[in-house]
Amino acid sequence: GQPFTTTKQLAELVVRVVPTQERGKHPATRVFQAIRIAVNNELEELKQCLTQCLEVLTVGGRIAVISFHSLEDRIVKRFFQKEAKGNDYPPGLPVPEALIKRRLKIIGSLIRPTDKEVENNIRARSARLRIAEKLL
Repeated sequence: GQPFTTTKQLAELVVRVVPTQERGKHPATRVFQAIRIAVNNELEELKQCLTQCLEVLTVGGRIAVISFHSLEDRIVKRFFQKEAKGNDYPPGLPVPEALIKRRLKIIGSLIRPTDKEVENNIRARSARLRIAEKLL
């Protein structure tokens, strides 16, 4: 085969080889999303952004992150959990509570859009909001 010269050619190939999973979404949507994420290094940028936000946030300040797909949400969730857990001591090691440096406290649980919000704004359907407060 010939190399692709247009995005339409790639989309047509995806339609032929990838079964449609979600109603209303073009089968190539995820392919183009994956290409965009890789080209822009979006997941690594998100990790760096979370770290930098924690550095500049004042004690008692809150960080709220809205993610729109599971890869982003997993990064945010793990970052919040890691910083809320504190130092990464080996499991079972008896560590005094005073030595555990928890930098974040998770505020509430995952917030998803209501049915009404999705009805008013279909693009909100995949949104996930997580909130944490800086402790140290």
